[in-house]
Amino acid sequence: MCRDAKSTMVVNVEHQLRLLSALTELVTKSESVDATLHEALRLMSEYLCMMRGAVTLISPKNGEIRIEAAYGLKPSEARRGRYAVGEGITGRVIESGRPMFISRVSQEPRFLNRTRSRNLGKEDVSFICVPIILQDQVVGAISVDRLLADEATLAEEMRLLTIISTILSHVALERQEHMDDESAHTPRPRGFVGSCEAMRLVYEQIALVSPSSTTVLLQGESGTGKELAARAIHAASDHADGPFVSVNCAALPENLIESELFGYERGAFTGATAMRKGRFEQADGGTLFLDEIGELSLLTQAKLLRVLQECAFERLGGVGTIHVNTRFITATNRDLESMVAAGVFRRDLFYRLNVFPIVMPPLRFRQEDILPLAHHFATRFAQRNGRGVVRLSLAVMEMLQRYTWPGNIRELENVMERALLLVGREGLVLPQHLPQALRGIQGACEKQADTVAARQWRIGTLQEQMDELERVAIVEALEASHGHVGKSAESLGMTERILALRMKKYGISYKSFREEHRIR
Repeated sequence: MCRDAKSTMVVNVEHQLRLLSALTELVTKSESVDATLHEALRLMSEYLCMMRGAVTLISPKNGEIRIEAAYGLKPSEARRGRYAVGEGITGRVIESGRPMFISRVSQEPRFLNRTRSRNLGKEDVSFICVPIILQDQVVGAISVDRLLADEATLAEEMRLLTIISTILSHVALERQEHMDDESAHTPRPRGFVGSCEAMRLVYEQIALVSPSSTTVLLQGESGTGKELAARAIHAASDHADGPFVSVNCAALPENLIESELFGYERGAFTGATAMRKGRFEQADGGTLFLDEIGELSLLTQAKLLRVLQECAFERLGGVGTIHVNTRFITATNRDLESMVAAGVFRRDLFYRLNVFPIVMPPLRFRQEDILPLAHHFATRFAQRNGRGVVRLSLAVMEMLQRYTWPGNIRELENVMERALLLVGREGLVLPQHLPQALRGIQGACEKQADTVAARQWRIGTLQEQMDELERVAIVEALEASHGHVGKSAESLGMTERILALRMKKYGISYKSFREEHRIR
């Protein structure tokens, strides 16, 4: 514990040992990387004279240094903690791999105060920064703001922080490997699977537009998840407590579209024996999702434009104007701009709809998301049918990644549902469980299905079958440990090095299992 401010502020040996013991126990028992780093900083604040602390790591993707865990900093301040290598004290420590301390930050021109968490005109502090080094590689740094102290005290605490950085080095490395897996500031909306660059942009756009009442136009091929995006926007909006009403404009006959959208009064037409609310009225206080908006006739488009502009309409056969408080989200798989040019879609309506467009990428542009999606659907259908764990064979994974998926995610979902009905007791999805369209991409050996070579390819040689069993065992161990290589190696009775070689052989990455665990 820190002594009175008038004393030398030296942390005694007993307190140092208690802190190191607590940190070692934390690293040993904790399963969450983020929680471990934050709790480590909290423990340091108890035993040291620490006012603020941060763990900064180097992004593997772009080399940027940024704060990944902080104590005593507001979230906005932590987000500002970004540096280039060699920039400021933190950047210099990471560049050189050598610790530094600053007795008075207000008198140090190299000190940037990038987070703007310190009022250097009123507050003067000492600053200590030590690198986090693992296997001769600098992965980041630990920095501490503390009450003013003399150089002897700072040197002693710098040595203590160096020991702490060694204890936390493996945790820091693990966190570094996932720094760019997902945007830390843009969580994936519920129901979505995948973290490719194109989908990260979609998540950012959803997070940006959801709190507003802006009209959204979702564009993309059929089966790319436009309705899922619409529901995510609704769930994160001020209308979340209201209804979500979905209308497929392409599924409604032309003579019923107006009555479905606007409703009707009793006696408005033959068969109208009672008043009926339309979809606009049903969605009052919530969100109305108009899918396949490009299928509406020009007459209906004109009436829709008025509703979007004034949030008012009349029921068929009615004379009173009805006002609604509704959030509008529309979607289409057609090129509306080309339709405007061709005169089959109103230009003014297009501009009214295209306030905030979001493009949903086709599955063929999301190669790295195909297997996580396939595992997600396999798990869902297995649970729905009361089955145990179902795995994908290596050949199946190759087929899924090589296929172009014209039907996008909807097609992949249907393929996995079919496969789960055909898979045997072993719980392993094999090529014969997939549709012919997917099996047809495997090359010349399948064009001659009646040849011995083709039969051998489908059945597999003894070595191929043994390799597949080994791969399945590794996958099962990684699934059980949520991607923890050490625990997986122990359960399989092999060393981490041997397991890493086997994983490389089969193209297995532990990261996909950790991602899969987060999806669930």
